[in-house]
Amino acid sequence: MRLLNTSPHDAVTELLASLRVRSTVYCLSELRAPWGFEVDGANVPKFHLVLAGSSWLSLAGREPIQLQAGDLVILSRGERHVMSDEPGSPATGLDVIVADHPLDHNGRLTYGGTGALTTLLCGGFVLDEPPPADLISLIPPVLQMDSRSADITTWLEPVFALMHQEAGRDAPGAQAIFAKLADVFLSQALRTYLTGAGQAGLLQRRQAIDAPIGQALATLHDRPAVNWTLADLAGQAGMSRTLFTARFRAAVGESPIRYLARIRLGQAAWYLSTTRLSVEAIAYRTGYGTNAALSKAFKREFGVSPGGYREGKGTVVVMRQRADAERG
Repeated sequence: MRLLNTSPHDAVTELLASLRVRSTVYCLSELRAPWGFEVDGANVPKFHLVLAGSSWLSLAGREPIQLQAGDLVILSRGERHVMSDEPGSPATGLDVIVADHPLDHNGRLTYGGTGALTTLLCGGFVLDEPPPADLISLIPPVLQMDSRSADITTWLEPVFALMHQEAGRDAPGAQAIFAKLADVFLSQALRTYLTGAGQAGLLQRRQAIDAPIGQALATLHDRPAVNWTLADLAGQAGMSRTLFTARFRAAVGESPIRYLARIRLGQAAWYLSTTRLSVEAIAYRTGYGTNAALSKAFKREFGVSPGGYREGKGTVVVMRQRADAERG
């Protein structure tokens, strides 16, 4: 994606310039169905990259997510979760599995039954020289990227091929190589998400935010597909709707419902750029419910239809924003 850079203080450019991802590979897992493992929650972002086969990600309170070869999933809050061959398969704690099935010298784990093979690269990451403290709060708890999507296939697919090739070898230093290649995937995923978020107006500098408003923001970012009402949000903050709206607007610069729309559209831009989901499926995931509702809101905000955004890889929006800035 091309980024808007009309001033030296452009929010997206600043964030991306300071973004330094450093990943740690926990294990390369070769898993044969049936299998399942549970990862404890920790305040460290985690990721899983499917190198071969398929798997399911399950988190409490969310529908299971199917992952295919080439899919990267990021759990930005490091929540407790289960990876398995099928939803509901028995799962054992990953620490218990590793204790019973020690990793080899290259950090390779072999586990499961005698069925279909799935190969997963599992790890965590940190941001070196972190950008603003609320960056992670802008990222949804779960981000899924398809390395075969039209926007990124041309250069990310060869990196995926290198990973797949490395997984089939038994050369020394494999974990270090995997970590460096994972950095590429993670950096691209975060860059693409922040680009869409910036185009949706989510990266503006904010005033100091008190705890109740901060919690409301976290709620909206974490569960944007919920049919939130102003009364719901004000009730969670323990305020009247009038007081909540005034304090939210003072901190963020717009109403809660308008800000929610920006979050939904930023996530829709992400899905269009990094997956091959249909517009209808994206509408469901982002809380719009129908293709028509998402398309109307998306075109009003970005000046282009979801299909046009996907086809133009975001450049149509960037050119429109640059023209608007020059006219201003």
